[in-house]
Amino acid sequence: MTDRAPSDPAEPSPGADRADASRADSPDTATERAEARLSEAISRRARMAAWRKSRQAGRISRTTLRYAVFMCGAGCVALFSMVFAWIAEVALRWNYHLTQSTPWIAFVMLPFGLAALRWLTIRLAPQARGSGIPQVIAAVTLPPAGPAQTVLVSFRQSMWKVVLTAAGLLVGASVGREGPSVQVGAAAMLAWGRWCHEKMRFRIGFHPNALIAAGAAGGLAAAFNTPLAGVVFAIEELGRGTAVRWDRLVLSGVLTAGFLSLALLGNNPYFAVKVPLLVLRDAWGPVLLCAVVNGVLGGLFAKALIGGVPGLLPARWRHWPVEHPVQVAFGCGLVVAVLGWATSGATFGTGYEQASALINGESHATLWFGLAKFAATVVSYFAGIPGGIFTPALAIGAGIGENVAHFIPGMHEPRVLALVAMAAFLAAATQAPITASVIVMEMTRTQDLTLFLLASSLLASFISRQFSPHPFYHHVGHVFRREAMALVRKAPAS
Repeated sequence: MTDRAPSDPAEPSPGADRADASRADSPDTATERAEARLSEAISRRARMAAWRKSRQAGRISRTTLRYAVFMCGAGCVALFSMVFAWIAEVALRWNYHLTQSTPWIAFVMLPFGLAALRWLTIRLAPQARGSGIPQVIAAVTLPPAGPAQTVLVSFRQSMWKVVLTAAGLLVGASVGREGPSVQVGAAAMLAWGRWCHEKMRFRIGFHPNALIAAGAAGGLAAAFNTPLAGVVFAIEELGRGTAVRWDRLVLSGVLTAGFLSLALLGNNPYFAVKVPLLVLRDAWGPVLLCAVVNGVLGGLFAKALIGGVPGLLPARWRHWPVEHPVQVAFGCGLVVAVLGWATSGATFGTGYEQASALINGESHATLWFGLAKFAATVVSYFAGIPGGIFTPALAIGAGIGENVAHFIPGMHEPRVLALVAMAAFLAAATQAPITASVIVMEMTRTQDLTLFLLASSLLASFISRQFSPHPFYHHVGHVFRREAMALVRKAPAS
């Protein structure tokens, strides 16, 4: 072994050289690695942000597309309702000219016309008879997109309903077009949603009940030019489930139909009050009396409609009207013709002109117009033809309000009772007081009478339930529901 002095430098080893080089390079390497990690983190965050933004943009586009398609369908419903209204007005004008120039012709048109319409309804559109609102109420309680639901809101049957309702107005039946507008709107909206789903491949998930509710309430809003009343109708009458009651798509569709009607027809009330009404605080007594009278008569009205012709006959004869519907319609036509002849044609058609005159202080020549219209509407419904009771019920109420005012001495503003009675009788007939008060308030633009309208509608609806415990629309809706389910069960066998 060779001795080495302590002061002599040691010979460098290869491991020491690598360690020294690693220590010399470590600051730069650490900086590069930190920068690489920072760059990777920034890139990852940028990718995540871009992915989240793309998802958000996709959600916005999907929601916007759903609203656009839904509101486009609601616009089509409004156009359907306005075209239907124009057809109905033409039919009413023709009937007026015919019955005024040749009064006896009603005894030919009504019996044979109602018999023919009943026969056509049985053959072509059996689920289109009557108002149309019960069919819609029944449809939203059936399995969505099922055959039974399709039977009640069939687009084909709704088109026949337009034709047959217009023909009923032409011959002079005491029916309205607003109830049929509800069924037509529901069928049109449901057909639109299915067409978008099947033909245009819009997989955006429209619930059938939402389509039906929006179309039905939109049809009512466009028919009366009352967007707010359409929303209230959707909530009070059709809103059995929360999906229908609070769905923003449903409410936006209803408002779209109503606002489009306002845009095209102008902000004109359905019933124009030419001279503003004088609202007096001391009118509460007559108003409540009017509500009681209309509650009683409205309850009897609903009970008569539910019972039908069999309800008026002894038990051993009740099978005959069911087995001979065309003959029943012929007899109903004769009764309606007699009532029209006795009132100089006032009971023919919807009763719009008469109701408008009464709320403007123009008394009808026949004091008992309200009761005559009551009988004509019930008998026209017994005929089993397509046609609603909405506008006839308003006309009946206006006539009854005039009768009540006639027997109250010192009534300074009898027009108030005519207008309040419109809401009260409609509420009693349908047992939908909020819809009745809002629709009359909005169609007459009489916000000052809102408290009178609401109070009289609630009282009349309560009294009506003592005579007819089940609401008319919902009771008849159960009948249509059972009928649709029976037809579906029989379909495989046939």
